[in-house]
This record gives sequence, structure tokens and C-alpha cells, in this order.
Amino acid sequence: MSKNTYIVGFPRIGEQRELKFALENFWAKKSDFTEVQKVAKELKQKHWDYQKNAGIEHISTNDFSLYDNMLDMAVTLNAVPKRFADLKDEELYFAMARGNKEAVAMEMTKWFNTNYHYIVPELSLQDNYSLDAKKIIAEYKEAQEHGLTCKINVIGPITFLGLSKRVDGGDTYELYSKVLAVYEELLQELAKLDDTVTVQIDEPIFAKDLDTKVLSLIKPTYDKLSNVSSNIKIAVVSYFENSCEATKILVNTPVWALGLDFLYGEENFDSLALIANSNKTLIAGVVDGRNIWKNDIEKTIHLLDKIALHVNKENILISSSCSLLHVPFSLKYEEKMNHEIKNWLSYGIEKLNEIALVSKLFFHGKSSLNENEITALEKNTAANSSRKTSKLIHDENVQNRVKNITKLQRNGNYEERIKIQKEKLQYLPLATTTIGSFPQTPEVRHARREYKNGNLDKLSYENEMKKYIDDCVAFQEECGLEILVHGEPERNDMVEYFGEQLNGYGFSQNGWVQSYGSRCVKPPFIYGDISRPKPMTVDWTTYAQSKTKKIMKGMLTGPVTILNWSFVRDDMPRSEVSKQIALGICDEVDDLQKAGIKMIQVDEAAFKEGYPLRKTKVQEYEDWAVRDFKLAVSSARKETQIHTHMCYSEFNDIIATIEAMDADVISIETARSGNELLKIFAKVGYKQEVGPGVYDIHSPRIPSVEEIVTQIYSLLEVLPKEQLWINPDCGLKTRKYEEVKPSLRNMVKAVQIVRNEVN
Repeated sequence: MSKNTYIVGFPRIGEQRELKFALENFWAKKSDFTEVQKVAKELKQKHWDYQKNAGIEHISTNDFSLYDNMLDMAVTLNAVPKRFADLKDEELYFAMARGNKEAVAMEMTKWFNTNYHYIVPELSLQDNYSLDAKKIIAEYKEAQEHGLTCKINVIGPITFLGLSKRVDGGDTYELYSKVLAVYEELLQELAKLDDTVTVQIDEPIFAKDLDTKVLSLIKPTYDKLSNVSSNIKIAVVSYFENSCEATKILVNTPVWALGLDFLYGEENFDSLALIANSNKTLIAGVVDGRNIWKNDIEKTIHLLDKIALHVNKENILISSSCSLLHVPFSLKYEEKMNHEIKNWLSYGIEKLNEIALVSKLFFHGKSSLNENEITALEKNTAANSSRKTSKLIHDENVQNRVKNITKLQRNGNYEERIKIQKEKLQYLPLATTTIGSFPQTPEVRHARREYKNGNLDKLSYENEMKKYIDDCVAFQEECGLEILVHGEPERNDMVEYFGEQLNGYGFSQNGWVQSYGSRCVKPPFIYGDISRPKPMTVDWTTYAQSKTKKIMKGMLTGPVTILNWSFVRDDMPRSEVSKQIALGICDEVDDLQKAGIKMIQVDEAAFKEGYPLRKTKVQEYEDWAVRDFKLAVSSARKETQIHTHMCYSEFNDIIATIEAMDADVISIETARSGNELLKIFAKVGYKQEVGPGVYDIHSPRIPSVEEIVTQIYSLLEVLPKEQLWINPDCGLKTRKYEEVKPSLRNMVKAVQIVRNEVN
């Protein structure tokens, strides 16, 4: 085992999603909680063994979670909303995450600029926080019983407060003293566990632009925590971008180590002299925890050599850039992938081996490598070399088309377009629709899987999908929805579906990554130049339109979301990859409208999450992201209404960017936040139409008619009815029909009531 190797965190869902299935069986009452606990214990031990066997020295406990680490930290602090006060143990925990019949779930939002979602803790001045360290202590002891001495991961107090919300209004940092006192108590308890206890305190918020008030908390926080006990070693770890301002402060505290991301935070090089002078240990994030490309070991050694010009080698630990939570588990299940492409990839397990090999090479030189390690190094060099020259990557036709783009946006301004659209489309104020997807039934999933595996012929598959579409359209007609969708039964995922039909995209069998709770996504990956060889959605959409006289929306995923929800090639700027995707979507928009589709939704659900964490980098991202959305819809005629949808976004800081995108209608998720998100649209005089979500689809509860009526009236306090659409807050794919049907019926009834009362 190398003494110089470190993992920030490890995936917990399981290499074959074992935790997902255990949780969902429990929630469906097919098993009891002891089965979840059994699976969780087995997974933790298996994951520790993978890391130990790869030669990783610093292995984590408490990076495992049954739902989310921020939720775990809220429970540790007893930061439990009053609506859940009567619940205990797993019933309390999962109600906070998912809601129950009596109470809505806590808000969920994106973890910085990743596609992972965390549960947002709810805090108030009246709360009294207290320690509940059962989970953390039990997991450390589990590792001890398994023969390992591990570090303990916890979310840091400054990040916890910064990512929480005050339900009574005000600043979460006003609760700093209360919360920090519980952290001190936590470390006192952890100090009793062993002669020396290493605690990794995650402070990813340090990678953001922080105001002076927050920066001023860093030194007192880490002075206090470092002095709780002499046998506690604290490693403060930040990631995703640079944390230079925080580092300048932390070097003057008694913490043992600092973890910095040198792949996404190149500016961290500016902090190396300070770290060297402080004689602290540097946890150097040099193996990518966010992307799936094989590490270029030669390049990484060069990077480490540059770091070692400032920091003594004996004070360096070789680490992942962030938790490996953000990459798939292992390549060993990828049996069908093109061998050449597979040879360019590295998932979580493979990254463990890369870290071990990089460490040995950096600290002991090539002469220290055994025969297997020399072979691994040679294969690494060959794989990176082949990727630079492979014919699979470069398409001259695509490159020439990108160079010769002449039209970057659609014809006509919004006022001109909306007048034409309202005359032609004749929809009412408070028009009802959905975001696009409907529940994926077992029959649909089975048929799609059988077709993909070659066990079902194309005609039988298409008949199964059309049967679903028939039923889906019939239900929407029956319940009174006004603008319909086809339900997307043919789509496994809103990005993967399109990726499968674009040249330059690759796919995995088992490349699952946790998105939230038990929800996993299987992102495709972009390895080469992107082009669209043929229409992707036209046949399904026109079939659905043939089944109704109502308007059928075409449903597409936007270029920025396709980019942000994919693993993206790292040999070309992301902005150039996005432009290639935009041209493919532009062709699809044109084909849909030529086929008679009058409304087309181009979802940019991941637009916000692609934002850099630092303001200095934001403008560049906004410029190309807006450019590529407008390019994607530039083929739309004035009478073709373009919708878009955005998820989990705080819009205050990007409302001007949303206006610049110039969609005719935007739908947004607001169900867990009342009308607060909508107020910014009114404040800036936003002209376009808006569909704020009126109920939360991430919870299994069914909203009542009265509840939705109240929600609509709260929206009408902000915007006039002529500007509002009424819809759920996101797609319905993950829900069950027995939840969806009554919810949509109630939504339509609520709109009818409000229309009668306000007309």
C-alpha cells in the first residue's frame, strides 16, 4: 500500500446499482429496512476492499450515504424541519428527502456545477442544534472491524451553512456559532475512536467567489476545530475550481492538510509557495474525478514535477481531483463497447489504479515499477497516443460546416413572433401542458431493452411504443390537457437517446452515475466530432400528432444540456463541441416544423449547472451557451413556438442570459420554492411566457386541487395570466401512472377553477 495515495470519496450506489434496488424495494414495501442495511454494509466493505487492493492509503468512511451527504449532515446536526418532528430513524430520513402524505420533501438542487443533486437543509434562528453522530461513529467502527483505519469525511461547516437556506428569512451564517459548536462536539466524539483520527472536512464552497464576511469565518473555524483534540488530524479539501483565497487563510491555521484540485483549478498553483512555507501536507488532485478519460500519466507526472518545485515531495499526497462519486464504477462490465474507444476510458476502479501507478512513478521512479506496472504504463502511453490520431475522432465535413456557419439566430423578435403564434395556435391563458416525459412502464422498458439486445424485431418494438403513445395521448385528451406530448417511451434518457443517434457519441452498458437518492443516470460520452446523420424524433412526434387534433409538442434536448450531461472529450474546447451539437439540433427543429409540428420544446435543463463557479469565467460560458441555444433554434420559423425548460436554477443572477436565449416560452421548477423564483421574472419585466411548475414531481405525493389552486394564485400575484402556463415542475418519467394521473387531473381542475374565478 502506498503511503502517498488519497481518495476524496468513492461512489456508493454499487457497481451494479445494488443500493438503488435495495432502496426502491424498501420504498415499495417489498422488503424491510434491514435489507437496505445489509446491502449497505456489504457495499461499504466491498468498496473499501477495492481501494485497499489498489494500494490506496487514505480511504474514506462516511462518504457512503443512503440518500445524500448534505442530508446526512443535517441529521447529524439535528437540523430537522418541524413538519417532520414526529418521525424517527429511517422514516424521518427518507421523509425529509422524499416527502410523505403529510409533508412536502425538502428542496433539492445541484451540487455546484455537477449533475449530482443534494438535499437543501432548512435552518432557522429558533432552532437548537444538537449532535447525532451515530452514523459516523458506526461506519468508522465497521471499517475497523473490517481491518482498516480510515479517514472520516464530513461536509464542512462553512459549506453546510452556505448551501442551506433560512426558512425564516435572513442569512444562514447568522447561525454560525450554533452550528460550529456542534461540529466541535462532533470532533470531541471522533477523537475517542482511535489514537489518531484523520477527518476530511469538505469545503467545496471555497471554490466559489466568497465575500469578506464568509472568508472571515475560515480562520476562527479551523483554529477552533484543529484545537478540539491533539489526536485529530484535519484535512480541509476543496474541489471543482481554485480556492486560493481560502488557502491563504488556511495555511495560518493548525490544519494538517489542504486538498486542492489542480485539473479544474489551475490557479491553485499560485498557492503552492504558501503551502510550502506552512509545511502542510498537500493533497494534490491530479487524477480527474469528473471525467472518464484515461489519465495521461506522462502529463500527470509533469504536473506533479511542477508542484514539487514548490512543495517538498514528502508533503504531497496523490489524489483524485474530487470524489469519484461523479464517474461510473468500473469498466469491467463494458463488454459491448468498441475496444479502441474503451481503451481510452477510465472509470472509478481504474482511477484507483492510476493514482497508485502515478504515485509510485512520481515518488520512486520508473525503475521501481514491477513488470505489471511497466506494462500498465506502456498501455497508458499507447492509449493516449492512439486517441490523438484515431480516425474515429476527426470528421472534416463537420469541421468545415462549423467554420462556415452564417445564420446564428432565428428570424423576427419576440413581440413579432408571439403575435403570429397566438393567432395561429389559439391557446388560452394558463394553458396546460407537461414538460415532456410520462412514466416509463415496465412493459416499455422491457420492450426497449429487448429491442436493444436484438431479441425483439423492429416492427414489434415500434408497435409497443405506438401502443404506449396511443394510451398516453388518450389520457391527456381525457383529463383535459391542452398542449400534448407523446410521452417519450422510446427514450431511455433525455441525453442518451439523442447521443445514440449522433455520430461522435459513445455509450456504456453500466456507466451509471448517481444523480440523487436512488436515481442514476448513464451519461453518454463525446469522443469525436458530432453530426446528425438522419432525423431523430420526427417519426414518433408526427405519429403522436396524428392521434389528436390538439397541438403536439416536439421534444428535444438542447445542445448545452446534451454537453453538460455527457462526459465530454477533453481534446477540444467545450464551446466548440457544443457548437457541433447545436447544428444537429438545428437540423432536427427544421425537420419537425416541416413535418407540421407547431411547438417545439428544446430543453436546457442543465444550462445553469454548466456555469463556472468563478465570476471571472462566467461571461465566456454565457456567451457560447446562449450562442448555441440560439443556433439550435435558428431554423425555426416565426410561427413555430419554441419552448425551453430549466431545472433547479436560481435565476436572479442569470435572468439577463435567459432573456438573451429568446425562447418564446420557458418552463421552470418552482414547486418546492413557492413563487420566489418567479419574482425575478416580474422584477426585470420579462416579456416571454413562463410555465412555473405547480407541483413537485420528485415526490410521490399527489397534490390536491385546492393546493394547486393556491399555487396558481401565488403565481398570479407575480405575473398576469396571459403570460403564464401551468405544468408540473419537471418530466414525469420517474413517477408511476397511479401518481401522475390523479395529479394531472387535479392540475387541470385547478386551472378550470381559477379561470372561472379570474375571468
